[in-house]
Amino acid sequence: MKALPLKGRFDQPKSYEAKQFSLLPFDFERLDNERVLLTNINGEYAIIDSSDLESLVDGTLKSSSVAFKELESKQILHTGDGVQAVNLLALKKGTKVKPIAAFTGLHMFVPTLRCDHSCQYCQVSRRNANEGEYDMSEEHVEKALSWVFKSPNKHIKIEFQGGESLLNFPLIKRVVERANEINAAEKRDLQFVITSTLAFLNNDVLDFAQRYPIYFSTSLDGPEDLHNANRPRPERDSFQKAVAGIKRIRDVLGVDRVAALMTTTERSLGRVKEIIDTYIECGLNGIFLRSLSPYGFAVKTKHFKKLPMDEWLSFYKEGLDYILSLNTQGIRFREFFASLIAKKMLTHQGTSFVDLQNPSGTAISAIVFNYDGKIFGSDEGRMLAEMGNDSIHLGHLDTHSYEDVMGGQKLISLLDQSLQEASPICDQCAYRHWCGTDPAYHMATQRDLVGHKTFSGYCQKHKGVFRILLDHLEGNNQQVKNIINNWAWN
Repeated sequence: MKALPLKGRFDQPKSYEAKQFSLLPFDFERLDNERVLLTNINGEYAIIDSSDLESLVDGTLKSSSVAFKELESKQILHTGDGVQAVNLLALKKGTKVKPIAAFTGLHMFVPTLRCDHSCQYCQVSRRNANEGEYDMSEEHVEKALSWVFKSPNKHIKIEFQGGESLLNFPLIKRVVERANEINAAEKRDLQFVITSTLAFLNNDVLDFAQRYPIYFSTSLDGPEDLHNANRPRPERDSFQKAVAGIKRIRDVLGVDRVAALMTTTERSLGRVKEIIDTYIECGLNGIFLRSLSPYGFAVKTKHFKKLPMDEWLSFYKEGLDYILSLNTQGIRFREFFASLIAKKMLTHQGTSFVDLQNPSGTAISAIVFNYDGKIFGSDEGRMLAEMGNDSIHLGHLDTHSYEDVMGGQKLISLLDQSLQEASPICDQCAYRHWCGTDPAYHMATQRDLVGHKTFSGYCQKHKGVFRILLDHLEGNNQQVKNIINNWAWN
């Protein structure tokens, strides 16, 4: 058999028009010596034998073969009207990119950078709880809200980040009340999320959240000793506060009004089952097994370097396998990162999850209004700025208009550089249709918005998770396949 490169993309020559079939654009990558992964421009995939790939490329693949039928069903080859095949691909692609075309949906407000926790991996370089100069002003609230409703998106989410956002609860109330006043005329689908440790959750907050309504997102890193070690506060009760807050929200507002997020540190290794069990004990219906990010205190305290990506991938695989096992036993619980990726792999729907978008979701999917009026294209961009790097700082509420920023050259350049089709290695990667781009990550780790993907932890992480999911989807356990399919479609 002729040797083929490990990776590549096939551009159809005119000579193929005379063959029994024609090729549509696809990318491929060898999974091992015998199997090859092929993906079309919408992320539909097929895994075929290496010998079938050679026959496909030289135009001799038999129409009676299993590989031929699968490749035809996945629109990697076609035998009929080429125009019809291309139009169908285009229709699917249009559906896939709808979340990007809808424009900015997520608007993050930072009411304060103050926080009473001292998380060793804190990504935003939080400030002490008594440093009031790190609070957002009401003047900036008004200006930021004018931006929010200039977005053409019909579905608007306002999320309060921090610091500990509840340390400036009066400003949160102001944003919610004013946004609802404006929305009386705008008629948008308006949602609010408070990201909080829940240490300052009280009846006033719950009463207000019940009126509008408001959702909550908190952090829960696992069992008590692990959570308190990762997320210390002076009273050494961060776990108790978080768990009690989750319970109060579920009891008062409803079980769907609170979700939790964990961050993996070197302390988490070997304890993924305990972490998942803690979530189940709290009544939560899923977990996002999140890797450590290269920002803020996570870099200053060297925690980021203490957790190599291959160790996180082993941690993730063990956790996902455990969750799938629980589901086969009738315990409904999902891993949210796998769900997002499975949606891109198995459906024609797009995702608004910023990390999995092409081009990057910078500003066009999510935008951040910092406590000081600065505007960033992503929360990671805000984190970069706290480290002294303004690469994704787009402007200021006092000096820039919506049109200045959203139509400005800096944002256009950021988006242009984030296009996979123009990025070396990404442009020929078989996984790119399931992946995204993250300029902030590569700026933080390689001092470059594009980054060299061979040395990219972002690339290593996503490829690793894709392979883990492929192994399950192509394995022999039909029950597991059904579970992942259900996550993708529901």
